[in-house]
Amino acid sequence: MARTSKYLQRPTVPITVTDKSVSELMDAMASTGFQGRKLGESVETWAHMLKDSNLTIFMGLTGAMCPAGMRKIVAYFIQNRMIDCLVSTGANMFHDIHESLGGRHYVGSHSANDEALFKEGVDRIYDVFAVEEHFRKTDHIIADFSATLEPNKPYSSREFMFLLGKWLYEQGADHDSVVVSAYVHNVPIFVPALCDSSIGIGLMVARRGGRVINVDQMKDVDDITQIIENSKKTGVIYVGGGVPKNFIQQTEVIASILGLPIEGHSYAIQYTTDAPHWGGLSGCTFEEAVSWGKINAVAPKVQVFTDATIALPIVSHALAQKTKTYLKKRAVPQYDWSGRKLKLKYAVLEKQKAKPSKKKR
Repeated sequence: MARTSKYLQRPTVPITVTDKSVSELMDAMASTGFQGRKLGESVETWAHMLKDSNLTIFMGLTGAMCPAGMRKIVAYFIQNRMIDCLVSTGANMFHDIHESLGGRHYVGSHSANDEALFKEGVDRIYDVFAVEEHFRKTDHIIADFSATLEPNKPYSSREFMFLLGKWLYEQGADHDSVVVSAYVHNVPIFVPALCDSSIGIGLMVARRGGRVINVDQMKDVDDITQIIENSKKTGVIYVGGGVPKNFIQQTEVIASILGLPIEGHSYAIQYTTDAPHWGGLSGCTFEEAVSWGKINAVAPKVQVFTDATIALPIVSHALAQKTKTYLKKRAVPQYDWSGRKLKLKYAVLEKQKAKPSKKKR
């Protein structure tokens, strides 16, 4: 060929087996193909987000990540401000709370006899086991927590999770808990489908006991939209899809309806096992989201079609190595919810550590 085609600018590079760090392996995989390359590109993009200025990073968390052993990775992201806002299913937060108070999940088998498990009071989450009686104890702990709230006050799930994190911290819960870490590091957690979880079950139990707690989901929508309004730029990272993904995505549409000059999220990463051709949001491509104005047309977009329990351990270790020289210098959004409207500013924070406390439970 007289001149090189524009399609042939970057050759793939076979991976050589040498003594590499996880970060170096991810760099190498970014020059291969298929989902291996996408995994490497996701680390590159996330690391670039952490270098960008005046950026607020959202994470959407679905799937049974906490029962599957991923909760301390999410807590690490919060503690090190690799994410600035978490939107999660209630189930993930319940399982995090359960473990933070001493509960356990157990290595099981997907081929176990479920009728036998039921007779022994053992719940199965694919190949993870748990004790139903212990889950119910945690349900009642959440019901007990509700007694500390004002019965006639409407709480957004952000406010509810902040106060729950504070209460758990004071009870001596594990400081590597997602919920406790978010409280300590002032990272908001939104649970837009709170009632669809064992946290909702705990609040229903409290309701039957005469303690009616009002979780105002429309206040949730307003609160997260205020973060978008006050952020210079935003990036999104989705583990799975579902309600958390749409709850974050729709903020751009809402802001546009309110007349704000919004152009969509500036970065987008997703780890999912769902495919786009089924028409569901969990597999929906970021290119499709551009048509709605949810993702900026020129934003880096990386979707990795993989099991998140494979991706998150690799990605978290690679990011820890890749960003260690500059992560502490990152100016992060600081939230002030004390007034009627959110005040947000970007500043470098000193590393916060939770002080050990006596367990009161």
